[in-house]
This record gives sequence, structure tokens and C-alpha cells, in this order.
Amino acid sequence: MRTHSVKIDKSKCVGCTTCIKACPNEAIRVRERKAKILDQRCIDCGVCISICPHGAIRSFHAKRDILEKYKYTVVLPDQALFGQFTKVRDPNVILTALLDIGFDAVCEPAASAELIAQFAILDSANGSAKEEPTISSCCPTILRLIRMRFSDLIPQVVDTVIPIEHAAMIARDKAVLDTGLDPKDIGVIAIVPCPSQITEAIQPETLNESVIDDCIPIVDIYSELDAAIRKVTEPKKLSRTGRRGLTHGYSGGEATARKAYNFMAVDGIQNCIRMLEEIENGNIPEADYIELNACTCGCVGGSLCVGNPFNAKLRIKKMLSPLPEYGCSYDLSEEARERIQATKELEYLPAFLLDEDRSMAYEKLTMIHEIRRMLPGIDCGSCGAPSCNAFAEDIVQGKSKYTDCVFRRNKE
Repeated sequence: MRTHSVKIDKSKCVGCTTCIKACPNEAIRVRERKAKILDQRCIDCGVCISICPHGAIRSFHAKRDILEKYKYTVVLPDQALFGQFTKVRDPNVILTALLDIGFDAVCEPAASAELIAQFAILDSANGSAKEEPTISSCCPTILRLIRMRFSDLIPQVVDTVIPIEHAAMIARDKAVLDTGLDPKDIGVIAIVPCPSQITEAIQPETLNESVIDDCIPIVDIYSELDAAIRKVTEPKKLSRTGRRGLTHGYSGGEATARKAYNFMAVDGIQNCIRMLEEIENGNIPEADYIELNACTCGCVGGSLCVGNPFNAKLRIKKMLSPLPEYGCSYDLSEEARERIQATKELEYLPAFLLDEDRSMAYEKLTMIHEIRRMLPGIDCGSCGAPSCNAFAEDIVQGKSKYTDCVFRRNKE
């Protein structure tokens, strides 16, 4: 059973069909004037959240008072957070403000990103990298997309954990040592830019079990944190990351940190789909490494961020100049390497399966083609499906009927 953080508030939904046209994976239908998400197809990209004109689609997540649930809390601020505030040039200001609003400690996913990048550089130097082009594993939405639609490319995906999950493991271990508390009394809470990371915290793609307790979207904590930032006069020296870690907040930053000079950075879910289609069709790009980000400009463009992603990217870039290339020297032992390795292999996720029986599936596919020829082919969405082809599939699967198409209804 797939778990998702993207939900529809039916009290606000008017069945306008805006979302079904925008969904990149045809995961939404409108039935009886209400939108419905097909759980088996949703990749939690958050496009529907951004596009809904009525605010009817949202992300299910923890509330701000979640801190009261734990005796000790560690916050994991996604790199995108550092691009949300105007005129802030020191990461320590934001980290200090996080402590001021109630968190007990802070652990930077950017530092974990640097460590993972360091191991990638070592592997490249030793000639032990994967088959090229290697595909990034940092965006959970891209991992779900590959599992559903491009499973032949799974062997080319980097087999490391997502940086924020590595940071969560490090944070909990350190908190146990520092406090002596039971790990269950320690809350590891991520501040995230998108619903994809919330879903990842609940149901990880690269780990056998979740290591993040709760997530708070950037948009939910922004106002309180912004007010706290304005009061910081003497920031504590909390940051242990450098330029290479902080650049993970925007597209191209991860590949640059890995020193993958012959790389390609693609952002925006539709652009990523086109690139994966190209690779699957044998049109291999002239790149050793491909960084794919579902959101425009990378994580700074997440649907749970605040403001313009291009401004956010610029703000992060302005923070970089006084920082060292890497924040500190990292443990590059075999034990540390094992910690960054994925513990769960990516597997094909049959989201578009017509039938378990192959012969029946072929019959249904033939029926879909026949029905498709009888439809107008204008993909208007009035039937509640994103395209005539999707509508034909719904008919064959018994989820719609011919008369749901206004053109067929008029003929009959």
C-alpha cells in the first residue's frame, strides 16, 4: 500500500479539472465534481498543490506543536530553507533562529550532502563508479518516477541514501550521546520544501525503515522563523558546512559538489521525464552524471517553499563566497561509507498495470486502442480524465463509461 502526503480537501474542491491537466503522471481524476488522487500513480511531486486555484490540494504533515511530543528535538533544515529570507548572508543566523524558536539542536543535511559527495569523488578517482550516465538519487520524486515508468534505468541510479536521511541518523546518534535519553524520546524533525520529502520520511525509497520522525513544511514555519531571524544579533557558530553542501539547495549544486565536471542538471518534472525518455530510447546524453530535480530550480522551487525559486537560488549563491569549499574534514572510513549506502534496492513499481494476467492485459490494451479511435482526441478533460487515452483506459477498467465524454453523450 503506497502512502502519500498529498491530499485533497473535498470541501474546497470544485472539480475544475485544472489539476488533472497539470499532473505529470496522470494520477488525478475528477469524479462527481471532486478530484481524486490515484495512490498507485502519485509521485508526490507537488505540482497539483502549486496549480490548484482553490487551495483544495495540500500536504498532510506535522503541525508546529509537534515539538511538545518529544523531550528533545533536533531540526534538519533542508538547504532550500537558506534561500527563503531576504538580506540573510550567514547560515548561522538561520540556524540560531531555529534554536530560538524551540528546537534543542540542529543538524545540517548539507553536511551529509558534502560527505556523500566526498565518497563519490573517491569512487570516481578509483574507477569504481556506476555505468554511465549515472543518475542522481537525491530527489524522492524522481526515484518514484523511475520505479514506475523507467525501471530499466534503475541500475544506473546512485545507491546512496538521501542526504537528509543520513543527517537524521547522525542527529539521533549524537542526541543520544549528548542527552542519555532513550532514542524514542528524541524527535528528529525535518524542515522540508516539498511533499515528496514528507512522503519519503514516512515511506523511504532507499531505506528499510524511516529515520525521520516528523516533517514541517518551510511555508508553515516561515513567518515564525523570519521574526526570530530579525532578532538575532550575535549568531552562534553552528554551521559545519561549506559551499559544496549548501549548493544542494538548487539545480546543479549536487553535481558540482561531486566534481562531476561532465554533468547535466535537469530541473522541472516534465523536463526530467523527457530526459529519462531520451535515455531509455538509447539517446544517451554526452554526460557522465545526470542530476534530476523534479522542481523548478531544484529544491528551492518546491511547492512548500515561500516565494520565487530564482530569488531563492540567488540568495543561496550570495551566501557562498565567505564559506570554505567543504565545511570540515569528514570521516571517509569504510564504516562511514556503509552509513551512506542505501539499505533498500529500488524495484519496479507496477503503477500502470492493466491486469495481472498478461493475456487479459493484452486484450484490455487492444480495447483501449479501439475506444481511443472513437473518442474526439482533443484531451479536453471534461470527462474527468487528463486525456482521451486515459479516459479509454478508465472505461476498460470499469471506472468510467462512454457517456462521461460530452461528445459521445451528444451522439448517443
